[in-house]
Amino acid sequence: MENYQIDSLDKKILNALVDNARTPYSELAKQFNVSPATIHVRIEKMKNAKLIHGTRLEVDLKALGYDVCCFIGINLVNAGDYPDVLRQLQQIDEVVEAYYTTGKYSVFIKIMTHSIEELQWLLIDKIQSIDKVQATETLISLQNPIKRGIQL
Repeated sequence: MENYQIDSLDKKILNALVDNARTPYSELAKQFNVSPATIHVRIEKMKNAKLIHGTRLEVDLKALGYDVCCFIGINLVNAGDYPDVLRQLQQIDEVVEAYYTTGKYSVFIKIMTHSIEELQWLLIDKIQSIDKVQATETLISLQNPIKRGIQL
């Protein structure tokens, strides 16, 4: 189903599931005035078309003591070093997101730590010690006022 085209019902289903992935099919069916079987078929088609990739549980990292969120721009020695650096970054538990980017940085990562001291240790001992990392720039997040998925 490579060329699956979503319609208005699919968009409504996706938006509802982005808001709460645990919404029962029967509730979605009532909300959109269709049968639960229709909801099931639509979701399966979107899964097969790879529009939907599993479901996620959102954990409040601040409640677990992860008080420092920051973004680190990484410059590589050579662009070809990306795969090796990415493999090494994947081994660092505090790296929660990574992006291969254009512009000022080759790689842009998001990390979560318990403290500034832990962030300092992570930068010096783990990230900047990767051979193929030429330089880093760290941006500390003060708050995350907007956090949402795309509405279709």
